[in-house]
This record gives sequence, structure tokens and C-alpha cells, in this order.
Amino acid sequence: MKDKEKIAVFIDADNAPAKKIDKVLSELARYGVVNIRKAYGNWKNQNLKAWEDVLHEFAIQPIQQFDLTKGKNATDMALVIDVMDVLYTKNVDVICLVSSDCDFTPLVTRALADGKFVIGFGERKAPVAFVNSCSRFLYLDDEVEIEQPIQKQIRNIKSDTKLINLLRQAIEAVEDEKGWAMLGPIGTHISNHASFDQRNYGFKKLSDLFMAIDLFEMKKTNGSVLWVKDKKRAKQLNKPMQPTQNTRG
Repeated sequence: MKDKEKIAVFIDADNAPAKKIDKVLSELARYGVVNIRKAYGNWKNQNLKAWEDVLHEFAIQPIQQFDLTKGKNATDMALVIDVMDVLYTKNVDVICLVSSDCDFTPLVTRALADGKFVIGFGERKAPVAFVNSCSRFLYLDDEVEIEQPIQKQIRNIKSDTKLINLLRQAIEAVEDEKGWAMLGPIGTHISNHASFDQRNYGFKKLSDLFMAIDLFEMKKTNGSVLWVKDKKRAKQLNKPMQPTQNTRG
């Protein structure tokens, strides 16, 4: 039996919500076993009281970092050093970074180059570069979209050009000659190219996201196999070819 993936979690306690740690660990349980759990901050700071209350409950090791210089984030530096140490000395498969304010993009890039799967967690204020660099990134703040009327939610998604292009490109990459693509390979293709997760848009499953957008058509075969087609591209594929004119005379 294949060994479970080994996961190391590094938490920037200054910039992450303590009340969401159960969500973080529950998500990571889908990937493997969390062997290393560390949270960084100045634990003399009353702002971290919420984190202190959950450290023992979730077996998280607190790493003390004093604010030696005003305006300089020593916590981030300590976190980066420990991640690099783990990359060099520990046998881990997944690196998890929990932060909202700091741009850990160079660190993520280094971990990816070492063959690690990198999962990020943070609030929506997290730097875009950090979010996009991760293998997968999940937002921890409450889902605003779910509270919105469904039509407004869908309009917002359809106006997200980057998202729609990502979905269309994934379909095109694995479609058959008629423009139909199986949902499974679509999801795999997306995960290989972006930190996308449909839950960040308020949908539990990728199929729910596709069904909510009228730009796409879905069908089911053999009772359970889901297929998706980009309506716009399907028109192009089904368009009859114009006969070429004979210019010889």
C-alpha cells in the first residue's frame, strides 16, 4: 500500500485567522498526514490570543519571534528559513503556507522546483502573485458569493475573463472531435496549470460551476460520466467548411 503523503504546515499567525484552522487541517487530511505543524508570531502580543487558544488542541508548535525592529516582519523571515530547512532535511511531499498579507511567491517557486506540491490558505487580501503561484490556494474568509443572489453570483463569474478563459482552455485541451470533454481530465488539466479551486467561487464541485454558467453545455453518459462542451467553440467546430474556389481557368 502506498504511503500517505507527508505534509508540513507553516502558519503566519500574524496574518491568518485562528478560527479557520480546523478548515485548513480538514482540507489537508484529503492529501495525507500533517507531520509538521508550526505557527510563527510574537506570542506576547495580545492579538495572537485567539491562536494561543487553539495551539494545543490542534498540536501546533508555536515559534516565538520577537518584534526586534519596528516595521520589519521577523516572523516571515523565520518562517521562510524553516521551510528551506525542511526542504533540505525532511522527507515531505506537500508544503502548506497559511498567510494573507505576505508575498511568499519566491518561497513557493523554490518549493515547486524541488518537486513539492504547495497548498496556500489565506484571506482574499492575499497577494495575487502568491495565490497564483501555489499548486492550490483556498480562501479562508467567509464566502461572500454564497450570500449573494444566484443570478448576481453567476454574472460576476461570467465577467471574470481570466476564469472563463481558464475553463475554455482546459476543455479545448482534452476535447474530442465534436468539442465534448470529460470532466475528470478537465479538472486535472486545470490543476496542472493554475491554483484554481471552484470552492473559492462558492461551488462545492467543478460540475456545479460549469452547470451554473450558460456558456457551457453538459451531458452524462453511462449513468455517471460527465462531459462538458464550450458552446462558442462547438459552433466553430460544427461550422461547415467553405468550398475552395478553383482559380484555374
